[in-house]
Amino acid sequence: MNQHAEDCFICRKHRGEITIPGGIIYQDDLVYGCHIGGPEQIAEQKAYLGYLMVESRRHTPGLADLTDEEAQATGLLVTRLSQALKACTTAEHVYAFVFGDHVPHLHIHVLPRYRGAPPEYWSTHTNEWPDAPRGGITEIEALCAQLRAYLNSEHH
Repeated sequence: MNQHAEDCFICRKHRGEITIPGGIIYQDDLVYGCHIGGPEQIAEQKAYLGYLMVESRRHTPGLADLTDEEAQATGLLVTRLSQALKACTTAEHVYAFVFGDHVPHLHIHVLPRYRGAPPEYWSTHTNEWPDAPRGGITEIEALCAQLRAYLNSEHH
């Protein structure tokens, strides 16, 4: 898929053209972090709480295309959001993975595995666990506020 920055979903989000649930958790000149959740999931109170994205600010397709500075900032944000998820939720493990098949703009999925999740719901199936914490916009906003507070605390 060849997609330019003008019509890229992630670039449009960074420009403020697309509203994201819970607002921006973190952003600087190199990276951007937010919660994921489609309108249908949020309306049905079924968004998987803590499912985050770390994205490069520059329109670039993948990890191999990052500058050293972007790579360092990306890795640091993935680590800090993982720490924040473990501190602010019942996450016992946090996954980070990249697919990049559908949106050619680097975005890293940062996904908590909550305490009690059976092994069949580990890895890329974690967000399918029916007993995982889920919610709508109110719950996403509350969690994002906790994560922002953690990132802004003396921990970092």
